[in-house]
Amino acid sequence: MIRKIITIVEETHTEAGQTISPPTRKAAAIAVISNPFAGTHTADLTALITTGEMLGKLLGERAVAALGIAPSEAQSYGKAAIVGEDGELEHAAAILHPKLGAPLRVAVEKGAALVPSSKKRGGMGAAIDVPLGHKDAAYVRSHFDAMEISVPDAPRRDEIVIAIVVTDSGRPLPRIGGLTHEQAEGRDGLR
Repeated sequence: MIRKIITIVEETHTEAGQTISPPTRKAAAIAVISNPFAGTHTADLTALITTGEMLGKLLGERAVAALGIAPSEAQSYGKAAIVGEDGELEHAAAILHPKLGAPLRVAVEKGAALVPSSKKRGGMGAAIDVPLGHKDAAYVRSHFDAMEISVPDAPRRDEIVIAIVVTDSGRPLPRIGGLTHEQAEGRDGLR
């Protein structure tokens, strides 16, 4: 079912002429899978829900490993999917929402906050912004961010691209106030 997996690490070393030390880092783990429901309408999407659970674990662990950090050191996360032309947005929702989150939270240790997500339909090379938020406290503004991903040869008409992004920091040079990473308690997913 998986055609390919891609892992990307983005490091920002300077921003607005300022040195970022240590650099801010984002890792995207991306899977391109076949869509068993492409071109048809099927009421029961259990197969994609099960696939989402497997991908939450696989891609979450790969993103953390790409950063070379312990799961507890992950600070923010997000998820996204692009469905090929013969698929439905509901196919992306089936992968992203019912079961992907629980194994992703294990991969990043805790994850009390909602996992930000986006989905769309697109052709080969379509880009999508994977929205990011602090994994334990949604009110940590320094971690509101995104990472754009695309796969040049995907999704084909009958495929789905799924991406998970994990970071070990917030945006470079955050200064709009609010709750900080160090102040986050992670009890209610908000603070």
